[in-house]
Amino acid sequence: MIPLTTNKDVYRPLGSRLKEKVHSWIRIIFADRQSRNLLLFLILNLSFAFVELFYGVWTNSLGLISDSFHMFFDCTGLLAGLAASVVTKWKANDKYSYGYVRAEVLAGFVNGLFLLFIAFFIMSEAVERAIEPPEVKHERLFVVSVLGFLVNLVGIYAFQHGHGHGHGGGHGHSHGGGHGHSHGGHGHSHGDSHGHELNLSSGNSQIMQGVFLHILADTLGSVGVIVSAILMQTFGWMIADPICSMFIAILIALSVLALIKDSILILMQRQPVSLDHVLPQCYQKVSQLAGVYSIQEPHFWTLCSDVYVGAIKLEVAKNADPKYIVSHTQLIFAGLRIFVIITSLKVPTLFLDHILKNGKGQNHPVACDYDEAEETKYYVWFSFTSSCFPI
Repeated sequence: MIPLTTNKDVYRPLGSRLKEKVHSWIRIIFADRQSRNLLLFLILNLSFAFVELFYGVWTNSLGLISDSFHMFFDCTGLLAGLAASVVTKWKANDKYSYGYVRAEVLAGFVNGLFLLFIAFFIMSEAVERAIEPPEVKHERLFVVSVLGFLVNLVGIYAFQHGHGHGHGGGHGHSHGGGHGHSHGGHGHSHGDSHGHELNLSSGNSQIMQGVFLHILADTLGSVGVIVSAILMQTFGWMIADPICSMFIAILIALSVLALIKDSILILMQRQPVSLDHVLPQCYQKVSQLAGVYSIQEPHFWTLCSDVYVGAIKLEVAKNADPKYIVSHTQLIFAGLRIFVIITSLKVPTLFLDHILKNGKGQNHPVACDYDEAEETKYYVWFSFTSSCFPI
């Protein structure tokens, strides 16, 4: 089959396409406050990491050297977060029908692994120096440590709001329409219905959580260096440097475990933990709807932070009204931030013929699959909103 459209980018020079892509990414970054702050802090963090590394080598301070390497790794994590914040705004397509919003989960997981590696690196170096404490020039250490602490305070101030509040207002697009097909002697139609709207562009909570943890770990590193510098200068305790580094490594590892756990649960398609206690109540309400016999094969998972997707199959009576059941199922799950739900109704063959003859279900997507051994399945696909994904 000859394609109806062609990709004009194929015939454009590579340099022109790259230039346009870079300009597009820059526009996306500077259009969003969190992404813009992330880029500016990345530049500041990278600059100061070189300063810390230079003074750490000069003063022979493990705390300062480890903190500088930590900041370099943080820059990698910040860069991953920045890239993910851009990718999540890419439009959905035929291959990524949900869009790229899950990039935030992947970025959070990668940042968590980065932080664990940093904690392991700091701990191993601290143990080695605790066995043989080196001579540290603490008189040059204090000023640089305080400057690093101030840089990290800037980062905490810039990202604490994004860490605490991941979601914002909504906007979206509406799509609708219908068309007919024939399959196995039965007709079915498709359409969309939209009732809720969500702006996922501000829903980068896992990205911001990973970034915030990086900055928090940097701040702890700076505090550790300051404390060790004071102890060495006041009491001459050279072992204070590796001990403070051990303490920092433990705090970093503990702070990142929750992020890694949440990311793994989402990537493993676990039912959202926040819905564990409310879903049984919703099932009970759905089972009490007129014409519903039972609920079968419920599936609920997390698309990205606080955006859930669900699918349930309902066994219904032959005289049940599919429009009534689907609309009330929508209302029952509407308060749980489940923005896409697929409802499948199983009915006898005779009722399917009655539906088709009377034209019911025309505003709802319907697909028919005839099984000679059992009963016909009448599927109603209902979308709370497609506008929660970039279109």
